[in-house]
Amino acid sequence: MKQFQFDVQKFRSHFPACELQVAGAPIAYLDGPGGTQVPQSVVDAITGYLINDNANEGGNFKASYKTDEVEQAAFAAAADFLGCSPQEVGFSVGSTQHSYNFSVNIAKTLQPGDELIITEIDHRCNSQPWRRLAAQGFVVKQVRMDLETQQLDFDDYMSKLSDRTKVVAVNWASNALGTITDVKKYIDAAHEVGAVTVVDAVHYAAHLPIDVKAIGTDVLLCSPYKFFGPHMGLCYMDEKLLGSLDFNNAGAEDISQGSRKFHMATPQYEFLAGMTAAINLIADTGVEYAECFEDELEGLTGRRRNVVAGMLAFDAYEAPLAARIRRGLRRLPGVKVYGPAEGEPRTPTVAFTMEGYAPEEVTKVLGDKGINSWHGDFYAIEVISALGLEDKGGLIRVGLAPYCTESDIDRLLATVSELAYAKA
Repeated sequence: MKQFQFDVQKFRSHFPACELQVAGAPIAYLDGPGGTQVPQSVVDAITGYLINDNANEGGNFKASYKTDEVEQAAFAAAADFLGCSPQEVGFSVGSTQHSYNFSVNIAKTLQPGDELIITEIDHRCNSQPWRRLAAQGFVVKQVRMDLETQQLDFDDYMSKLSDRTKVVAVNWASNALGTITDVKKYIDAAHEVGAVTVVDAVHYAAHLPIDVKAIGTDVLLCSPYKFFGPHMGLCYMDEKLLGSLDFNNAGAEDISQGSRKFHMATPQYEFLAGMTAAINLIADTGVEYAECFEDELEGLTGRRRNVVAGMLAFDAYEAPLAARIRRGLRRLPGVKVYGPAEGEPRTPTVAFTMEGYAPEEVTKVLGDKGINSWHGDFYAIEVISALGLEDKGGLIRVGLAPYCTESDIDRLLATVSELAYAKA
């Protein structure tokens, strides 16, 4: 990588929320793992559509023509974000809806006794829909998390994988711990026994580029509200798998082919416009920093190249800041930092606990000072249970987005330090 210097102030200028204050200080948006702030371009795209072009599709008038364009533009933008064709992406109100929708429809192709694999490190989005299928006679197996490394146990996975396995649902990055899993290894093994793979990339997609063809998954879930867009779900499904499934959608006789199978009803067109604007912001950022990542961008062109460059720039900026948070927290008495060891793949999400404080107490103190953070289980309930924190209020979680600053980290560490030494 060539010399890299991220212009965080320029990036922050896109986000009206970065002008807001609490207790006389700019808000430190360290709550990114739960959803990011949105740039003005996304706000403008959503409101612009609603004011100027609000109509259903398929009509012979200007607003309806524009709606058709908005939807096609969203398919193209999502395809560039994920590295696939526009016919392989679809939208919904959230990734959880996509997960349930897919599980219900693929279950029609299964037989009682068929096996499904989920993991202990997953968000409920990618595990609960499969658990529910046990009531239909399917066998659901769960891969354990290694408590020492806080990574998924591949040996345990291989011990559960068999020729009876029909679906493997695996998490790419833990929204609780930041642990990144080598999903390609899991996908390749699953395909050897003929299983379909579902990757939850909701947390991963906010921080690193995605190439669905490179990892070879059949299905991938992510959510644009985690990367500057509106609250909605984005799903990739391999074209062959998509064509083979009979989805339970209204008006199926009209939308039986291609990516429209994903939609349970009329799409949220204004949110599609907003998602496209969010992806375009990532691409525009990538144009500025592409020369720093020439080796990683080899062979890529157009908006896809710029999206990948933008995500690589975000990672290059965020990773050192997250490392600084972890170092700072580990120096404090009574503070325990969770997640994989330093040097292991991880996102810029930091989870910790403090002796003498319930996680909710800590986030309340931080919030009163304008430092946004989260506490609890974050719907990664099995992770919290495995760590023995279910009855202790779970974890305190902070996470970075590219608009976060060194000053945000200074304030976080100073406040946590005050709390830690008050109990020392």
